[in-house]
Amino acid sequence: MSLINTEIKPFKATAYHNGQFVDLTEASVKGKWSIFFFYPADFTFVCPTELGDMADLYPEFQKLGVEVYSVSTDTHFTHKAWHDASDTIKKINYPMIGDPTGTISRNFDVMIEEAGLALRGTFVVNPEGQIKVAEIHDLGIGRDASELLRKVKAAQYVASHPGEVCPAKWKEGAETLKPSLDLVGKI
Repeated sequence: MSLINTEIKPFKATAYHNGQFVDLTEASVKGKWSIFFFYPADFTFVCPTELGDMADLYPEFQKLGVEVYSVSTDTHFTHKAWHDASDTIKKINYPMIGDPTGTISRNFDVMIEEAGLALRGTFVVNPEGQIKVAEIHDLGIGRDASELLRKVKAAQYVASHPGEVCPAKWKEGAETLKPSLDLVGKI
């Protein structure tokens, strides 16, 4: 069953954010657009490249009113240690959620039970708490934050323009489509 258009499930977790430990719940993320960015583990190889890429574009997500939450099955203490030890991770300004029980990873269907780790899952959640984008990668396939930024812009556009849809490779400012009988077979 797809998670698209389902509401995020209840959770309670602690994140490392801007030098502090902060408690978060599903209620904490409602009211604004959010990205849940799951990755397998701290102190690994592909993960810091993705998290660093996200950190570089974080100001662009913030301009769109989007909060980014990275999530792994590590603890918030491990996130702090990694943040302190790695120049790449030091540049992260978004909350790094610890999910040592795997509750959030299971809620988003990215938990690898036998390993106790999360797959690379990316989820865009609207202000009402509904999942609008869901993408899951195998562990060896890194993601591109600029493509995610494009998808967020498309999701926000569609949400604010009922009756319009964004075609493939749509970029902000480009033409959209208005589905109708007149378009059938014309595209």
